Amino acid sequence: MLGLSQERLGDAIGLTFQQVQKYEHGANRIGASRLHELSQVLNVPVSFFFDDTDPVRAPAIGGFTEPSVETFELDPLRKQEMIELVGAYLAIENATVRQRFRNLVKALVSK
Repeated sequence: MLGLSQERLGDAIGLTFQQVQKYEHGANRIGASRLHELSQVLNVPVSFFFDDTDPVRAPAIGGFTEPSVETFELDPLRKQEMIELVGAYLAIENATVRQRFRNLVKALVSK
């Protein structure tokens, strides 16, 4: 998360990467003081850990600018057509059928 490995994060707060993994996966609880320490190391507010948004897709914090509305609207991965296509592809349970579909799409593109 935020470009920092579990090992480097553990080193920064005096823990092993295994302990960081346990925190990350929810196997161990994180105390308030440790949570505060993590927020300082990661340069995020403590509320970051309680936000309902996906941290991978959350907006960048600290000096990064958000893409313009034009960039967002022009992104082909955000179009309804693409979302429906990906959803339909993921609904194909048979791996062989999915592979054949990918091959078909690749063949159509190369012509």
